[in-house]
Amino acid sequence: MTSAPTGRAAPKDFLWGVAISAHQSEGNNVDSDIWLAENVKPTLFVEPSGNACDSYHRFAEDIAMAADLGFNCYRFGIEWARIEPEPGKFSMVELDHYSRMLDQCLQRGLAPMVTYNHFSVPLWFAMRGGFEVADGADLFARFAEKATERLGDRIAAATTFNEANVQRLLALLRTADAKHDIDAMLAACVERCGSARFSSLVFTDFEKTESVLLDAHRKAMAAIKSGPGNFPVGVSLTMQDVQGVGWLNLAKIVANKLYGPWLDEAKNADFIGVQTYTRVKIGLRGRIDPPADAEMTAAGYEFYPQALGGTIRLAAARTGKPVYVTESGIATNDDSRRIAYIDAALAEVRQCIDEGIDVRSFIQWSLLDNFEWTAGYSQHFGLVEVDLETFKRTPKPSAFHLGSIARAGNI
Repeated sequence: MTSAPTGRAAPKDFLWGVAISAHQSEGNNVDSDIWLAENVKPTLFVEPSGNACDSYHRFAEDIAMAADLGFNCYRFGIEWARIEPEPGKFSMVELDHYSRMLDQCLQRGLAPMVTYNHFSVPLWFAMRGGFEVADGADLFARFAEKATERLGDRIAAATTFNEANVQRLLALLRTADAKHDIDAMLAACVERCGSARFSSLVFTDFEKTESVLLDAHRKAMAAIKSGPGNFPVGVSLTMQDVQGVGWLNLAKIVANKLYGPWLDEAKNADFIGVQTYTRVKIGLRGRIDPPADAEMTAAGYEFYPQALGGTIRLAAARTGKPVYVTESGIATNDDSRRIAYIDAALAEVRQCIDEGIDVRSFIQWSLLDNFEWTAGYSQHFGLVEVDLETFKRTPKPSAFHLGSIARAGNI
């Protein structure tokens, strides 16, 4: 086990956490839009999620492991498609399931941070047009209200949407061929479910959904705030560090395209969640590829943990709100590089705190090697290895390394 480094004490009540999402870890999320998209032909998914990590049944083991490693916060999602599998019909069985997760967190000394939406939506919601339809905001707020009524008295913090601007990031990265493949997959979904339309959040153009998503965030936040419970509610954004190269560059234009109205919207929340993995260098003609000798992660982007400092500073400056690092991590099969990434990212957090920025958490993505969306199980972000046949969990050296830092409470 790697011993915790000596350092200054982290701010009072600082949250040291690990994160998972419902669809990526629970398994068999059969009533969701993503489940259908994984199982049609053609599809962008290299494999279906199937049983995932079976965290739906093994959540107590996962929560206990996080606590035993030394963390004090557990970030997880509640799955809308499970809780409301049919419009207006809420499953008390599923709400009880997430209630037991909250109880388990509290029993093990973990502050539960809840994500109300982590990309996947109920199949019926996608079939009626998802967030392309104006009343989609009201339906999401209704779900948030029902879930909070049952769960809110034990939640420590929450976000309405995970990476609310993810559609903007994907639009910046998307090629014409990729757009064609998405359209083909969505057409297959329409045909499979026999609906007139099918709108899947991460595969739909932001121009069609953003006004409704903003409305949904506002209405859901109000519903969550109505209680029970009295906890901070924010929104998390994908915030890759946009760096301009040369005195003439398009960095501000690209940043505006990445964030759109969401940084301004976050001014009205209790906090902003920062989720950062790398940097993007922008010159006069747009994006500049990393140098040929740059270290690349298994997800295909540059190894650059220093990006976190830039995004924390931007989030704090643009919103004036406390910053929660709700995701930081790396896809790699070399755990020594994960440890190096963690240490460099934490150094950025420490520097930002020294500068007077109100940073309140560091949450690692992810606890488990889980289902990484279209990449399937090929990318390993986890502190813990999972055998996909036996579901045995095996903590990696990085789990003990970050856990020992969290237990010491020094940053």
